Order: sequence, then C-alpha cells, then structure tokens
Amino acid sequence: MESAYMSSNGEGGVNGGEKQVVAVANKRAMRLPDLVLRVLALALTLAAAVLLGVNKQSTVVPIALVPTLPPMNVEVTAKWDYLSAFVYFVVANAIACAYAAISLLLTMANRAGRRGLGMIITIFDLVMVALLFSGVGAAFAVGLIGFQGNSHVQWKKVCNVFDKFCDQAAAAVGISFIGSILFFLMVLLATLSLHKKH
Repeated sequence: MESAYMSSNGEGGVNGGEKQVVAVANKRAMRLPDLVLRVLALALTLAAAVLLGVNKQSTVVPIALVPTLPPMNVEVTAKWDYLSAFVYFVVANAIACAYAAISLLLTMANRAGRRGLGMIITIFDLVMVALLFSGVGAAFAVGLIGFQGNSHVQWKKVCNVFDKFCDQAAAAVGISFIGSILFFLMVLLATLSLHKKH
C-alpha cells in the first residue's frame, strides 16, 4: 500500500502529502477524546470537592443522661471537616481539579505533540488516578460506617440522624469516582497512543 503513495524515486509526491494530512487528522482525532475527558474530569472533581466542601447539617437529638429523667434536646452539627477522611477527599479532589485545568491548558498548547510533555502529563494523570481512588476509598469507608455503624466496636450509625449530610457525601463520592475513572481512561488513551506509535 505504501508504494501507491510513493513516487518512483522513493520520495513522497502529491500522494505522500495526502498521507501526511491523514496522519495529522488522526492526531487531532486522537486528541479530541483526551480534551473532552479532561474537561469532564475537571468539572466532576470540582463538583465533588464543592459538594462535600459545603456539606453541613444541624439537627436536634434527644439525649438521655439518666434513665429516670426525661431526655434533653441537644443541637448537634455534622460538617465535612470534622472527619479527616472527608478533609483528605476534598483536598484530593481540589488538587485533581487544579491539575485537570493545568493539563487541559498544556494539552491544548502542545499542538506540536512533543513527546516529553505528553509523557509528563500521562505520569501526572496516573498520580491523579491514585490520589482520587485513595480519596474515594477513604471517604467511602467513613461513609459506610456512618451509614451502617459497627456493632463490634459499638459505633452507632449516624445517617439516620444526618440524612441530608450523608446523601450529599454519597453523591460527592460517586461523582469523584466517575472523575477518577475519567483520569484512568486518559492514561489508557495515552498508553494506546504510545503503543500505536511503536
């Protein structure tokens, strides 16, 4: 097939120019999914960080100090920064969001397709995958204890009291999980692109 594009002396003629145009079009087509994934990852990690970062609920809980006296009503508050796993989750999503914005700009500026910059972006994409998965795992573990409790250590469930807080935290964890999958797909696309080059 390649001989059909080459002239008799082995140099690319008009058809060789067409072959180069096809290669450039394929590079652009390969970059479009990457750009879309970066924009979506930026939006999702921002949404997850904000959704949990503004999460707060106050409610009145009856507490019985002495069994013979009536319970006292005490106002209690649940905030995201009361749990270190949620703090880690919000910070991890904020870092991933900032990185997604920077890498989006670098990817759009890298029109020449420099390999070094592409490799650095791919390595940091992989770091974001690890960071987001660890944040999702930490927040999910704490959220599960809040939802179910733990009878072995006598931890009571709290999501029956702080239902709005738990629902918002669960939504943030789900959104962040989708964002981490998008970063993983970016690494996968970069790996496939590298494999096609060789």
